[in-house]
Amino acid sequence: MAELLRIIPKDNVAVALSAIEKGAVLTVDDITVTALCDIPAGHKIALCDIAKGENVIKYGFPIGYAKEDVAAGSHIHVHNLHTNLSGELEYTWNPTWPANETAEPATFMGYPRKDGKVGVRNELWILPTVGCVNDIAKALEREAQKLIGGGVETVYAFPHPYGCSQMGDDQENTRTILANLATHPNVGGVLVLGLGCENSSCAIIEEHMGDYDKDRVRFLISQQVEDEFSEAMKLLTELADNMRDEVRVPCPASKLVIGLKCGGSDGFSGITANPVIGGFSDLLVAQGGTTILTEVPEMFGAETILMDRCETEEMFQKTVKLINDFKRYFEEHHQTIYENPSPGNKAGGISTLEDKALGCTQKSGFAPVKDVLAYGEKVHIPGLNLLSAPGNDLVASTALAASGAQIVLFSTGRGTPFAAPVPTMKIATNTDLATRKHGWIDFNAGQLLTHGKSLPELYQMLMDYVLSVASGEKLCSERNGFHDLAIFKTGVTL
Repeated sequence: MAELLRIIPKDNVAVALSAIEKGAVLTVDDITVTALCDIPAGHKIALCDIAKGENVIKYGFPIGYAKEDVAAGSHIHVHNLHTNLSGELEYTWNPTWPANETAEPATFMGYPRKDGKVGVRNELWILPTVGCVNDIAKALEREAQKLIGGGVETVYAFPHPYGCSQMGDDQENTRTILANLATHPNVGGVLVLGLGCENSSCAIIEEHMGDYDKDRVRFLISQQVEDEFSEAMKLLTELADNMRDEVRVPCPASKLVIGLKCGGSDGFSGITANPVIGGFSDLLVAQGGTTILTEVPEMFGAETILMDRCETEEMFQKTVKLINDFKRYFEEHHQTIYENPSPGNKAGGISTLEDKALGCTQKSGFAPVKDVLAYGEKVHIPGLNLLSAPGNDLVASTALAASGAQIVLFSTGRGTPFAAPVPTMKIATNTDLATRKHGWIDFNAGQLLTHGKSLPELYQMLMDYVLSVASGEKLCSERNGFHDLAIFKTGVTL
């Protein structure tokens, strides 16, 4: 295996593919440098002298400027590299997108719903309207495991701390997310479990659900019954009986909605896992399917790449608003817009937000941007969508599920065990992680560097795997019984 990777010929840095010792003589393309210090795997080495104030180029774009004169062979990282980014910007639309592509139709085995959507799971869910009934929901989850069988694939409760003592956008976010999850296609049956005195009551959640399949949803207000546990079990049993005989049938891949997320990124994220996810995204879009890219703060520094792929000027303006509104959110809370990357990102070799963003946005592939969604908004248009949500793993992944994603693809260089409300596929950026944390990792994109796999091979391998998961194959987090829900909170708690 090569020791260095120069991603784009114009780059003045290369990435160490393995740990490099001081004094090692290294060659990449037609450039030979001597390492002036030890350089960890995933970190950057200067390929030429870089003057103080000069841009450092990676992925063909500036990722910041040198804070001091940097000699060829030096370690380029937070000690000598500073972001170029600042606050809100004005943008110009320079449309550059490829022609829409089509592909031979693929299928998976799913559960068609009355609204035309398709579930990749047939699960029984317990959704508390307010944190006060969380423990009841968790006790019901334990008791209702006996209902699994036939068309009932599993039973999950989704406790959360919200639903009361909230105001404005926070209260509306809670209502919207819970309503969207109650009508999610992966749900064969759902019990909406209320207390009775909360702001986001069962009645209000039902209003937010719109026109829904009443065979699949039941409501229980705990204060209105003598024994809420036994009453809830009756309703869960009724829902399970309705689901019992449901079976998977062939469904077109165009019915898939897949969320795209990364967390615990490292220096290999933009080289392996994220480009592989991007290639998958293009394959699915060519099938007529849908992908959703989120974590807006991690678009900062690469946003113009997405803007230039907007199909219309209207969509371009929506993307500008998406970016600048999120920057304004930081400023209104007196926080630094570019307080990123995280300690784990830095340990893995990511130095600035531009460095992180240019790797992050590769999950979107090359397809045109078809729509821009507000937080909590459901997908309307097939193809690549951008979704407003923060970078936090649990909050962003829950937002993807609430917008309609049946599966979330989650690339990681550090590893994480969590799962969203929908199947959450962990895609390792490096083979070491995939080998060490085989109980967390589902797909190894590090094969690009260690197993001689090409990017097109890995695109198709991931596509085939997603179709298998959509057809019922369990992911690590599902086998571990992990599931989480987190709602975006921005304001005052009463």
